[in-house]
Amino acid sequence: MNSDHLKFLRCPKCKGEFKLVEAKITERRVESGKLNCHICIKDYPIVRFIPRLVNSMDNYADDFGFQWNLHFRTQYDSYSGLNISEDRFFRESGWGRDLKSELLLEAGSGSGRFTEHAVSTGALVVSFDYSNAVEANYRNNGHYENLLIVQASIFEMPFPKEIFDKVICIGVVQHTPDPKKAFEALTTMLKSGGELVVDAYENLPGIKKYFETKYWVRPITKKLSNKTLYRFCVFWVNLLWPLCKLSYKITGRRTLSWFLLVADYRGVYPLSDELLKEWSILDTFDMLAPEYDYPQTILSVRGWYDELNYFDVDVKRGFNGIQGFGKKV
Repeated sequence: MNSDHLKFLRCPKCKGEFKLVEAKITERRVESGKLNCHICIKDYPIVRFIPRLVNSMDNYADDFGFQWNLHFRTQYDSYSGLNISEDRFFRESGWGRDLKSELLLEAGSGSGRFTEHAVSTGALVVSFDYSNAVEANYRNNGHYENLLIVQASIFEMPFPKEIFDKVICIGVVQHTPDPKKAFEALTTMLKSGGELVVDAYENLPGIKKYFETKYWVRPITKKLSNKTLYRFCVFWVNLLWPLCKLSYKITGRRTLSWFLLVADYRGVYPLSDELLKEWSILDTFDMLAPEYDYPQTILSVRGWYDELNYFDVDVKRGFNGIQGFGKKV
């Protein structure tokens, strides 16, 4: 972290200001040290330039840390040669490319595929993740001067309330223990008139949801160790890849792939076969590993915004299922 960014951090328990102690600082970058809250009489460590404000012994997002540190570049535009992440970030948020005077919060960074596009706007970006995926994000984006990366919980965010101009949370709330509560927590970070962008998997209507076979097997797969499940995903995708490829060639659809638990983006992204398989292994693991998976409907997400009196609300189907936008009163 940059020592100048200490002003954006608060104790996650009492919101008291931190004092930086035992710090190792090189050119304003704090490599190690402690954040001391004199009210709670508690220290939080800074490890490898990242403030750590979570309980590492009880972290429901460990699987995400595993996958994003393993696939730390897989979904980056500079790796794929396409603008997939850039396009999704700007189209889903609806934000312009010049946000130099603004303070932006990214909740749930993963490896930082969207972080790099957030910092490209010139905004001061505070990006956090509950898992140690922050390691991958720092590896990719830690060199940016307008970026603070923090390991923290969405339910105990270590920032002052109502200071952010914009908050974005992509691919996260459905994987928390309580998506609505997560939304409410994000709202506390926004200043009046600030904009909140969230998305969530869609809860399919009627009989369609029974064809989402991941929910048939997740009670078993989410209990497996990350290494065991990942090895299975590599084996499974490689085993079924020729069949999925043939099915798409004949039908032009990816229905069989997803029914067989193979994440398949043929016809969606013009990636090489090698990269399509890499994305498939990553996202097959991603759908089978999480502790929590609570899809939403347009009505439920719209209800979150309405209950907190947001205005200019727009909730619709989008990149990840359901996406929402609104401005805080």
